[in-house]
Order: sequence, then structure tokens, then C-alpha cells
Amino acid sequence: MSKGGVNTISWHINNPFTGGDAWDTTPGSLASVLPNGSKHELFKNWLDKAAVFLNSLKSDDGKSIPVLYRPYHELTGNWFWWCQNNGTPEQFKELWVFSFNYLKSKGVHNLIYVFNTADFETYEDFEKFYPGDQYVDIVSFDAYQYDDPATSTAYVDKCRKQFKIMNEFAFKHNKIMAFAETGFEQIPYENWWTDTLIKAIGNYKISYVLVWRNHGWLEHEQKMHYYAPYKGQSTEKDFKKFYELPNTFFQKEITEQNIYQ
Repeated sequence: MSKGGVNTISWHINNPFTGGDAWDTTPGSLASVLPNGSKHELFKNWLDKAAVFLNSLKSDDGKSIPVLYRPYHELTGNWFWWCQNNGTPEQFKELWVFSFNYLKSKGVHNLIYVFNTADFETYEDFEKFYPGDQYVDIVSFDAYQYDDPATSTAYVDKCRKQFKIMNEFAFKHNKIMAFAETGFEQIPYENWWTDTLIKAIGNYKISYVLVWRNHGWLEHEQKMHYYAPYKGQSTEKDFKKFYELPNTFFQKEITEQNIYQ
């Protein structure tokens, strides 16, 4: 906040039903945390701890720091316990609304709520799990590059299709959009930033785009795991060109805007 930027948080919350991690999709997990569910009280306890942390985020002058909060992300996937394969749209909406109201009751008022999906084919697919305008500030989706952009346009085509749908939804619901997660692991395509990512976004007006983490060496997979270039990485020059594009906006520019005044 002191630099004029905006922080974002996603929470790979463990599975309260089993004690496993976020990727434990045991049937019944989502239902277990809802009111009257077997793990509802445990889930509330976890939200209590989250509220303490979120309320502790203060600037030097004591003001609450705004945070882009993306709960239950990639909900249209099938890899997290809160995803669409583990609950009905009504159950997901109930989970979202309960969490929103519970954190609010604990004095948490500094969150910018980001509704987030993975793949979707139609407007109805995107809308199906939407909890309501009063509970959402930003709409978004996640999409990654997995094939070779030199020979395939699949990533660009999918993103443009989903942006078109989401843009229609955002306009109707008076929401802003984001590309909340994307990237190409190890970025092996030299011009990925200016030849692929910028094409995927097109002319759609998004509030931000986030590439995934630079973790480094993954021991269990025996490989490097990163999505943003570093000095000497093969896309370093192309990323600088991306930075210099007139339609990109980085920390330097946002600091000059003095958005917290």
C-alpha cells in the first residue's frame, strides 16, 4: 500500500472434512462446512483465524489495507474440494455468502471480492455459480498455456472466447474484470508476452493480469517451477517490450496515480 499498489490473496484452504489439503476432493466436503454441516464449527474457527490476520493488515498510519481476495477459486474445475464436481450451484453460493457475511461480522471490511472460474463454455456456465452482485466486486477466470504457442492458438482462442462471455456478464452486472491467473511454466517461448499473452487479452478492458508464482525447484517433480521472467531468462527482452506497451500498467504508473488519496 505504501507503494500505491494493490495486494492479492488466494487461499488454498485445507479440506475441513478430511483434514487433507485443498486438492482432496472427497465427496461431501463442501456440504460439510455449510451451516448444519459436520465441519461447520471447525470451518468457522478457521475463518476466525483468517479474520484476525486480515484485520491486522494496516498501513503505517493505521488504515486498513485493501486486499483483492479470491476465495474458492477455479470453481468450475474439479481439483479442489469446493469445485463444481463436489457440490451444487446452490451449495457453492451458500458457502460464498456465508463466508462473506461471517468475515464481515468479524469486522473484516478491507476485502475486494474476486469471483473466479476456470474453464466455461457459455454465459450460463459462468453465471451458474455466481453468488450475487452484492457479494462480488470483480469477475475473473484462470487459464494457462500448456502447448507450444508457435504451432497452436488453442490458449489464445480459449481466452478470447471466455473474455467475450465474461465481458458481456461484467457489463450486465456492472463489474470490472480480471485475468486472475495465467502463465506458461518456465516460459519456453521467447515472445510469449507480446505475441501470445497480449493476443489472449485482446482489447478487453481488464483490471489486472496475474502470472503464477516463481517457486523455484520443485523437489517432488524434479523441475523448476516459475512463471515470471528473471534477469537472463529467455523472455527477459520480450517482457520489457510488454512493459513498454501503451496498454500495460505497472507499479511505477500506479504509484504515480496515488490511488489511495
